[in-house]
Amino acid sequence: MIFETAAKAFSQILSPPFRAILWKSLGLTVALLALVWAGLTKFFSYALTNFAFMADHPSVSAYAVILGGFGLVIGLGYLIPPVSMLVAGFFLDDVAEKVELKHYPADPPGAALPVPTALWEAFRFAGVALLVNLVALIFLLIPPINVIAFLAANAYLLGREYFALAAGRFRPLPEVSAMRERNSSTVLLAGFLIACLVAIPILNLLTPLFGTALMVHVHKRLSAREETRARLAQR
Repeated sequence: MIFETAAKAFSQILSPPFRAILWKSLGLTVALLALVWAGLTKFFSYALTNFAFMADHPSVSAYAVILGGFGLVIGLGYLIPPVSMLVAGFFLDDVAEKVELKHYPADPPGAALPVPTALWEAFRFAGVALLVNLVALIFLLIPPINVIAFLAANAYLLGREYFALAAGRFRPLPEVSAMRERNSSTVLLAGFLIACLVAIPILNLLTPLFGTALMVHVHKRLSAREETRARLAQR
């Protein structure tokens, strides 16, 4: 079920109705990553220029530049999850509304979060994702633990937070947390699929839209399943 849902979500974010959101999301994601890259590059250049040992040993400095550039590229990959969280906060309601309208037209539409709340949640999620991925970065030079740590950390984090964003349109946050706990394995598997996309260069730029669309479907399916169980229990 979850793989069919993921395929449906991925195909939909590439469909014509999503084109405008897709380009805006890609633009914002690339812009944020470019700002982060510029900041890290400036910091690295400053460190090389002002570190006396580097200045006295040009060959060491040259190696440091090469290794530093490689490190910046790898480090930027670990920053995709928090950036995707931030971008998702800006486009959550647009994406969710289109998914709900196409696939669940008979259901009551979700309520958009107030803008301050949506932005606060986006920044909070991004901060948590940044901390988690900085911890995962510690295992960078220990394969295959580095891959396992990255996927495990982000499967849990991305599943949790994207589900909260999607379900929060229909339920208060305490109820969202309880529902996530009751269906933890499904949410975690969906989060793993999002984490796998994050690990793929270029395609990971689609994470904000894919994660949101996927979790809208997951929440709808879990809601229907729980309602069915509740009706059967009352008989």
